[in-house]
Amino acid sequence: MGLPLTEEAIASHNAPRHEALADEYDSLGRALARRGVDIAAVKAKVAGFSVALPSWGSGVGGTRFAKFPIPGEPTNIHEKLEDCAVVQQLSRATPRVSPHFPWDFVDDYDGLRQEAAALGLGFDAVNSNTFQDQPGQPRSYRHGSLTSTDAGVRAQAVEHNIECIEIGRKLGSQALTVWVGDGTNFPGQQSLGASLDRYLDSAADIYAALPGDWRMLLEHKMFEPAFYSTVISDWGSSILAAQELGPKAQCLVDLGHHAPNVNIEQIVARLHRFGKLGGFHFNDSKYGDDDLDSGSINPHQLFLVFNELVEAELNPRQGFNPAYMIDQSHNVTDPIESMLSSAEAIVGAYAKALLVDREALTAAQQSNDVMMGFQALRQAYRTDVTPILAMARAEAGGAIDAIAAYRASGWRERKAQQRKPVGLGAGIV
Repeated sequence: MGLPLTEEAIASHNAPRHEALADEYDSLGRALARRGVDIAAVKAKVAGFSVALPSWGSGVGGTRFAKFPIPGEPTNIHEKLEDCAVVQQLSRATPRVSPHFPWDFVDDYDGLRQEAAALGLGFDAVNSNTFQDQPGQPRSYRHGSLTSTDAGVRAQAVEHNIECIEIGRKLGSQALTVWVGDGTNFPGQQSLGASLDRYLDSAADIYAALPGDWRMLLEHKMFEPAFYSTVISDWGSSILAAQELGPKAQCLVDLGHHAPNVNIEQIVARLHRFGKLGGFHFNDSKYGDDDLDSGSINPHQLFLVFNELVEAELNPRQGFNPAYMIDQSHNVTDPIESMLSSAEAIVGAYAKALLVDREALTAAQQSNDVMMGFQALRQAYRTDVTPILAMARAEAGGAIDAIAAYRASGWRERKAQQRKPVGLGAGIV
């Protein structure tokens, strides 16, 4: 199996764009030099940054009520990997895929790992699924999974997570992401205290099965599908659970899993302070857990989050190794284009955070110079880092204009002729 796109096609796309990019890059370099910033050093950091792709993100998602498939979207993990490889070839920032089970079950995981490697990909954290019933499943998660009042249901959910760990070991992963939709829709439906106890007991069984070099990433979510209460509903519940489970348990922050206007960047700082910042699922939100494209609604918030991440990287305390992943639902766009756009937005926010004058920011904070502290951030945010991102991509063999190169490749049109059509769906999954 070869790479989806040829090097010649990408080089041909880049050729007429190189001169303009070099001019823009050099101009930005001179401007940054006047601020004491070495553009080459920033580009090197950008080139070393990466974010994982979700296997499910390569397909069309949907609304809560319907899914509208497009021709050529993937129907299995093999086709998902192909599409993720296209994103990686063009962006050079997405070298890993995060699989989801049982959606991505196969018979031969050693073979799947080799298949991914041939496409230039590795595997990131594995994701378990106890938020929906599967065909032939003995017990239902209708009233909860890890927190169910039924011991048999809890055991089934624990067994599935342990199975995901074993699959992940074969794929070369080193982390398990655990999100549960467990909670209640009515007051009195369950004991709020006892349900948390059951979660902790079940999570402890999963934690005990972790290999020595693995992490268990606990993902919180404020609501949905449980709308009255959710067992792990916020970063406070998440960090308390992680602290009780042990050092290999950390907190995963999904940018959409918060109430509107919550200060997510402060949550980042708090989790890092206590050594529990495990990773991020990047998306954007307007009203709630909308799973919109990263940076499409509030790019300034994304920048502020990365400002705290850069602070944490410079002051690692108990270590700094967050797992970064895009986690979006693409309803009205080509998923490959959305992931390309989101990868650029995420890397761009990181690049801008690298431009913050840390000495000026710290001096302003220490002297309570509110306006100059704000301006230190604003100066970095106003900077157009597009030439840095494009140059880093081009030097790594990617596309200067990733979406334009993708459209010129005709990939989706070819796949529409080769792949089986995806049937109509009843909702987002």
